[in-house]
Amino acid sequence: MNINKNNGMNYAPQGKPNPVVKKREFSISAVALDHGHIYGMCNGLSEAGASIKWVYDPDPAKVAAFLKAFPEAKAAKSEAQVLSDPEVKLIASAAVTSKRCELGLRALAAGKDYFTDKAPLTTLEQLESAKKAVQDSGRKYMVYYSERIHVESAVFAGQLIEQGAIGKVIQVMGMGPHRLSAPDRPQWFFEKDKYGGILCDIGSHQIEQFLFYAGVKDAKVVRSQVGNFNHPEYPELEDFGDAMLVGDNGSTQYFRVDWFTPDGLSSWGDGRTFILGTEGYIELRKYLNIGMGDNSSNHVFMANGKGEYHYEVKGKVGYPYFGQLILDCINRTENAMTQDHAFKAAELCVKAQLQAEKIR
Repeated sequence: MNINKNNGMNYAPQGKPNPVVKKREFSISAVALDHGHIYGMCNGLSEAGASIKWVYDPDPAKVAAFLKAFPEAKAAKSEAQVLSDPEVKLIASAAVTSKRCELGLRALAAGKDYFTDKAPLTTLEQLESAKKAVQDSGRKYMVYYSERIHVESAVFAGQLIEQGAIGKVIQVMGMGPHRLSAPDRPQWFFEKDKYGGILCDIGSHQIEQFLFYAGVKDAKVVRSQVGNFNHPEYPELEDFGDAMLVGDNGSTQYFRVDWFTPDGLSSWGDGRTFILGTEGYIELRKYLNIGMGDNSSNHVFMANGKGEYHYEVKGKVGYPYFGQLILDCINRTENAMTQDHAFKAAELCVKAQLQAEKIR
């Protein structure tokens, strides 16, 4: 599946193959195809050398579409057939959000590592179950926080920060607008107990970026709020949300997420991230440079003590997370993302959702 710039649910970036393992050295399988992010997840893993052995979903149409995109896979008769296969090392899944944890628990119990779409869970009770399962099994419960790990400008920003280009990060501001495309969405997307709320869902991207860029291990949600401003036909939908957080190192975050991308925009969302450091700042324009009409993306703007810079990094940085994840699974290391980081982002997005004030 190619990138669909108009519909975020089917946004599946494709990069250059950069395998870290030999063919069939690392077999994975896809289970539960409820969200189109499964294509981006499997693109990233297959480009890094993973072999997709099985796909399973109770909907034959979803399986057929997946097999068209990944013909090397075979349709499994059941989830149990996938989980019992000793060759399968990792389960990739984009289940209904509220069901992602229970599938993860089954995968870990079967001795597989687990890679789920964000948000990885919807309740604090699920979080505790996932933590215990990881501790008991020694397996990984990893998360596809795609707006950082599968966006080249976001990857490049992390490299600049690591090099000290803007000093110590003291604030991260994020804007994550999305196009609703309501007719293309499944019914569960509009049921809050299933999608978890806007801060738990697409807000998870923003909180994960704050933890990563600012080097935060823990944070407090100072304030959060949600509303349904313009979609009364979907009473359980939250079409707007924002939040403020303070990290354990004193850094701060403000982010806003919404479902108000106008139809005239050439992308599903004008995602922006602003990173303030003690010695400079970075702005990311992830998916387009609005009004330029040049179909460019992945713009990184930076100013620091040495000057002003503009980098257009599409096709130049790649997506190292996926190869690192495969090697982490093989070597039991934590270079792609630590388990604590993945769970802390999940915890904070659920807490932001739970304490959110309804403003409309």
